Amino acid sequence: MDYPNDQAPGAPVRSGIPEHGRIPKYYAVKAHVSALLGELGEGEPLPTERDLALRFEVARETVRQALRELLLEGRLRRQGRATVVAGPKLEQPLSMASYTEGVRRQGRRPGRTLIGLDRFPCPPALAGEIEVERGEPVWHMERVLLADDERVGLESTYVAVSRMPRLDVDFDPDSSFYTYVHERLGIEFGSADERIETVLATPREALLIGTPPALPMLLIHRVSYDTGGRPTERVRTLYRGDRFSFTTRLGN
Repeated sequence: MDYPNDQAPGAPVRSGIPEHGRIPKYYAVKAHVSALLGELGEGEPLPTERDLALRFEVARETVRQALRELLLEGRLRRQGRATVVAGPKLEQPLSMASYTEGVRRQGRRPGRTLIGLDRFPCPPALAGEIEVERGEPVWHMERVLLADDERVGLESTYVAVSRMPRLDVDFDPDSSFYTYVHERLGIEFGSADERIETVLATPREALLIGTPPALPMLLIHRVSYDTGGRPTERVRTLYRGDRFSFTTRLGN
């Protein structure tokens, strides 16, 4: 197999072009527009669909399909009625580090908007995950995740009231939950079980995050444990697939 001299190790092999060389028109347009994005730079507006169709001598629907894919991949974003070049995706480490730490490491400002903090009797399925008795009171805290005021995710956290009885009084919902647990409660996080899958947001979730329902989301389920092996939290977090990637380091 022949490789282009400029083939990047993280790019699709042969730029995604089949060996027979026949590619759909929209994909050729997408490749041209991708090259154009590098020339324009972050935040710069893209030429109109009409201009692109004339430039590449294709139908406007062909241009639309190429742009739809670039929007889903996070290469472009909507800004009012314009389409502009998007910035790089946020890299969130798959580790015990908090969302706050991950965003700050990339020079972005983390934030959160509280949707609700409710107390309710623990249902059987949740009781088994966080090891409390069925019907024992638990907190559910739901927050929209922000990066530089851009909505990028939605997080639901479940914890036993017995472990954090003053959560509704002492905790600032715009701050790091991990910092609160460590500094105010003296609980050390030791390990976590985590599962990642790709999903579509529900209509409610899409409305809260501010995305189209068809945008793929990365869903992370996490149960965190303290250093003694006792469950501390059960978290369900949706991250925008067009704004996030996840990193980790593997070892023996």
